[in-house]
Amino acid sequence: MRVFVAGATGAIGHPLVEQLVAAGHQVTGTSRTPQGIERVRAQGAEAVRLDIFDADAVVDAVVAAAPDVVIHQLTALSGGVSADNGRIRRVGTRHLVDAAKRAGVGRMIAQSISWVYQPGDGPADESTPLELAAAEPRGATVGSVHALEEAVAEIDRHVVLRYGFLYGPGTWYHRTGVAAEVLRGDTGNPAAAFMSGLVPNDAVASFVHVEDAARATIAALEWPTGTVNIVDDEPAPGREWVPAFAAAVGAPTPAPASGRADWERGATNALARSLGWAPVHASWRTGFLA
Repeated sequence: MRVFVAGATGAIGHPLVEQLVAAGHQVTGTSRTPQGIERVRAQGAEAVRLDIFDADAVVDAVVAAAPDVVIHQLTALSGGVSADNGRIRRVGTRHLVDAAKRAGVGRMIAQSISWVYQPGDGPADESTPLELAAAEPRGATVGSVHALEEAVAEIDRHVVLRYGFLYGPGTWYHRTGVAAEVLRGDTGNPAAAFMSGLVPNDAVASFVHVEDAARATIAALEWPTGTVNIVDDEPAPGREWVPAFAAAVGAPTPAPASGRADWERGATNALARSLGWAPVHASWRTGFLA
């Protein structure tokens, strides 16, 4: 299969390209930088340097690649600026969807997130509505996710993957990631502003290892149209996972707290499992140590 991966050097994009090439697919991956282009080529894929905000360039790249499927893995997470990520979801996705239409691509897979559901007591499934009336700054995040998912739905065959909090190489939750830096007292990275919830409290989170996220993305090549949560088997409160993460990265554990926001409920992976996907790292408990 000819696969166009937008965001080929990101936390999911990098292992995804590796897995796609290993599976025998013909892959074209994009990056914003010359260094990223070299990384993609070193994995055995074709590479295109691309500014996702240049609509004409996006059309040219997708048309030239002539893919069977476009995979959207674009984020601005490395910079830690929420507005940049929102712009990618709104504007970048619009350009990518329009380019796919121009190129006659009938299938798209896109990265979304699993913590945008309406408030509730238990883990959310895919039938739970998004919290579109959320107050700011959460409202901006939910709104940009909604815009991304609505745009992707214009492609006849599409799968929206609502990933849990990513951990592993290239993510915030890694030995050299932002979360570990914050636990060690280093708040110099702009993304540290998003780590205010890094305390042992009652807020429930769902995680997924980047390698498992990449495997799910490849599995989604054969899935029916729809939205699927990609999370591990164990949604957990911060009072459980924060100390475990701190121990895994050799950092001190913050003082415990209580309470949670009503939307901090985690998500269930029952649908993904029914489609045949199973995480290798079934729980963050063992995954953090790996």
